[in-house]
Amino acid sequence: MIIFRNVEKYFEEKQVLNGLDLEIQDGETLTILGPSGSGKTVILKLMIGVLKPDNGEIIIDGQNIVNFNSSQLMRLRKKMGFVFQLGALLDSMTVGENVGLFLKMHTKLSSQEIQQRVRQSLEMVDLHDVENLRPEELSGGMLKRAAIARAIAIQPKYLLYDEPTTGLDPKTCQTINNLIIRMQKKLKITSVVVTHDIDSAVKVSDRIAMLYQGKIVAIEKSDQIYQSSNEVINDFLKGEIF
Repeated sequence: MIIFRNVEKYFEEKQVLNGLDLEIQDGETLTILGPSGSGKTVILKLMIGVLKPDNGEIIIDGQNIVNFNSSQLMRLRKKMGFVFQLGALLDSMTVGENVGLFLKMHTKLSSQEIQQRVRQSLEMVDLHDVENLRPEELSGGMLKRAAIARAIAIQPKYLLYDEPTTGLDPKTCQTINNLIIRMQKKLKITSVVVTHDIDSAVKVSDRIAMLYQGKIVAIEKSDQIYQSSNEVINDFLKGEIF
């Protein structure tokens, strides 16, 4: 379980998170929904220890990670696959090298074992015969799937998605949404998605948490979001908060 307790985060004078409380249950897909610039990605970066909160606690698997040292953070990150908004594949490497990079740097797997894991991960996201291609040779949807393959190659306990459907056409968005659902069911992991795409949030989530003015103001089951009595959620759905 991942728990945020009274978490505050400032960037100079700007307060982004203001006493945020959130519990993410093992095995669920929880989407953090909110307007652009509301701090959604900041929450993900706090989970992996790239950022530290100015106040509060972040409990992951029973441990407060706020004061973890570098070796403790590395052990934490081995549990977490991160799918970056724009993929973040390295242009100087092939797709296969990108997917296997973390395994090469931070595990004792042999080259043959890494190659096998890379191939399995790519097959899981329906990418075949692309290991030797460069990222610039892939379409936007293929890049996103390759990024997911890299994230699952480490066999994580938690899979974090940063705006997974941004910049994609509607058909490709559906492909990525279906893939998120499939990964959660097949791998039996906990998934955390941040997005401002309400259609994607409803499709992939068990629960949706609404982030507004630095706090989680409501949490709804995904199939009940359109019947919510929360004013902020309703304003967001009507496009009055963006």
